[in-house]
Amino acid sequence: MDTLDDIRAEIDRLSARRAEIWHALSEGRDPALAEELHSLETRLTQLWDAQRAARAKIRFGERDKIIQRARTEERLARAA
Repeated sequence: MDTLDDIRAEIDRLSARRAEIWHALSEGRDPALAEELHSLETRLTQLWDAQRAARAKIRFGERDKIIQRARTEERLARAA
């Protein structure tokens, strides 16, 4: 799951399945579906986090490089 397209496709697929589960649960309680829904929610949260990280990486660069630039700027500010 590296590309934004892959992540977005997985989010769309899982969101559609979540809607199906919610519809089925509205008709009555089913512990297996409730457990699947919980698993889907967890996975969707992970995917949204991955998408945010991928977008940040595209926009700002690698995390280590960002931290390195921030530390350099901090040192320059202290020296000034």
